[in-house]
Amino acid sequence: MTVINYDSLNVGDRLPVLTTRPISRLDLALYCGASGDHNPIHVDIDFAKGAGMPDVFAHGMLSMAFLGRLVTNWVPQHQLREYGVRFVAITHVGDEITCEGEVVEKFEQDGEQRLKLALTTKNQHDDIKLKGEAVIGFPG
Repeated sequence: MTVINYDSLNVGDRLPVLTTRPISRLDLALYCGASGDHNPIHVDIDFAKGAGMPDVFAHGMLSMAFLGRLVTNWVPQHQLREYGVRFVAITHVGDEITCEGEVVEKFEQDGEQRLKLALTTKNQHDDIKLKGEAVIGFPG
């Protein structure tokens, strides 16, 4: 994690990119266990095919966790004030996810300086999978 100084940041500044290794079936099984989300669509190929999917696919919250890691690699977790995403497309087994963030606003709220970040995940084909926002606080 880097030490970030609010005054040195500007709208348009980008966070250091985070890229995952290709998502594997093992990653999905481990995430099932860690999250408690045992929906078979994520681990049972026959179930996924029965639901009309060509294969199992990643939990949306796994990609959200990758974005959370992007932010908390940049600032300490205690500076996070808001965090949310919109799921845009399915993340498939084999997708290599790139997480990106950009400063889109600097403002003051509740007596502290804050930054709003626009966040995205994309796969290796530049297909957007998640879009999100985070607000980071810089206590005085």
